[in-house]
Amino acid sequence: MPSQFHLALSFALISSVSWADERAPKHSEDMKEALRKLELPGIELNLKEWCVDVDATVCLHEGSLELVACTEGTKEHESIIALAARPMHIHTALLLMGVKPGNPAMKKMIDGKDIRWVPVDPSGDQVWVSLVFTDSKGRQVEHSINKFVSPVGSGAKAGSIKSKEMEKFPDYFLFAGSHLVQNGPGPKKYVCEQSGNVISISTFGDEFLCLPGIHGHNNQGLIWQVNPVGLPEIGKKVILRLRLKSTFSKS
Repeated sequence: MPSQFHLALSFALISSVSWADERAPKHSEDMKEALRKLELPGIELNLKEWCVDVDATVCLHEGSLELVACTEGTKEHESIIALAARPMHIHTALLLMGVKPGNPAMKKMIDGKDIRWVPVDPSGDQVWVSLVFTDSKGRQVEHSINKFVSPVGSGAKAGSIKSKEMEKFPDYFLFAGSHLVQNGPGPKKYVCEQSGNVISISTFGDEFLCLPGIHGHNNQGLIWQVNPVGLPEIGKKVILRLRLKSTFSKS
């Protein structure tokens, strides 16, 4: 891993503490220039829009969804887009933009009269997720991700879903931050880089970005599908844009 990345990660980790009460960090011009020069493959720190832009490829036009975004070569059959960029690098980029991670869904041990495990909801800053691509007039247009997700079709599955859940797919995810684990000698592994669970609709416990709450991932629990209307063709390049939701107004 290049030394430039280590410097960026160190700066991001330190800064994420100091930005606890500040939602659009005010960097000096020298720092902004350093951020412009930072090279993370497949990722741009978009200082004008104050967001993270990630190169992505459309990989699905039909079917139920467990994810919005996966790493290349993992779960393209159940995700709208695939990413070549490393999730650990995207994590660093979000930290540099002042976004604070929390945790994926997990189980916590309660030690009382009887030891038991209780579910813990995911947490983290809200990240607005969108896709950016060129329209028919050659303009770069940004679309909220919920434009490309719709409820499953009619039938028993749809009938079992509460009407409130069916209203509209969220436009934001939580910056859960996956996990770093030690697996043999060498540096720790960032789990979602292997699993592919970058932006997850279902709950796996290692996702990078996730929906609030806990959501099943068996076939009966999948309540969302890809909506291809307006989505570029499979194989087309788009930009995945991530930004702190509290700093952005769609109006």
